[in-house]
Formats: sequence, C-alpha cells, structure tokens
Amino acid sequence: MKTHDFTCSITADVTAEEAVSAIGQVDQWWAKTFEGSAQNLNDVFTVRFGTTYVTFRVSEMVPGTRVVWDVTDSHLPWQKNITEWTGTKVIYDILSVDGKTTINFTHEGLRPGVECYKQCEAGWTEHLTESLQKLLNEGVGEPA
Repeated sequence: MKTHDFTCSITADVTAEEAVSAIGQVDQWWAKTFEGSAQNLNDVFTVRFGTTYVTFRVSEMVPGTRVVWDVTDSHLPWQKNITEWTGTKVIYDILSVDGKTTINFTHEGLRPGVECYKQCEAGWTEHLTESLQKLLNEGVGEPA
C-alpha cells in the first residue's frame, strides 16, 4: 500500500497572480513571526512558533502556476526527530478556471507514519482552509 504526501485544496474568487501573492504573504496567513521574504525565486525565510522554527528557500516560482518551498532547516522540539521537516518540500499548484482559482497544496515528505503527521495535517488544514482562504476572500488572514 502506497502512502501519500499530505494534500489540501482551496478555491477562491481571485486571479492566479493574486493567489501567488497571498501565498508569499506568510505573515498574513501562517506565522506572525516571520523573517525574510517569500515573494521571489531563491528568497529565504523562517517562520517561528515559540522554540519551533522552519527555514525555507523558494526553489520554484512559475508565475500564476506553481510555487515550491524547500525546507532547508527545521527545529520541531516536541518530536523525537526535531529536524523531521528538513529536506521536505511545500508545493502550491495553482489553477484558474472561469474566474476561480484553486490552490492544490502538497507537503512532499509529510505522509502517514511520519511522527508529526497528525498534528501537522491538522495545522496545515487549519492554516490553509481557514486563514489563507480568509486572506484570499476577505483580505485578512489569521496567522498564528
């Protein structure tokens, strides 16, 4: 039986370019404590939640279509493997049809059986379906 990476999708009445811009506004929908930039190819940024932190590099940026963040460093102190996210990828595939844009999110490397899967699945689902969705629809997200 094949295990699958975590995925989640949201759809909003925005353009693909607006969706890409919102994704890059990490401090507006995911983490209030944000250092760096997530708007352009090769940007590096870090999100922090107390002693937890994750550092990313924007490794792919296809305007209006795809954004990929490589996890270059992570510190997840509540786990046995505190660097579990290091080496994983966060992928946003964007598709616009008839004035609606869908963001198909994949955290490549986050799959059932990985220590943080259940907690991280819940976290990503909330941040994407509630906060990013709200940022896209109302212009204001709810970052942690």
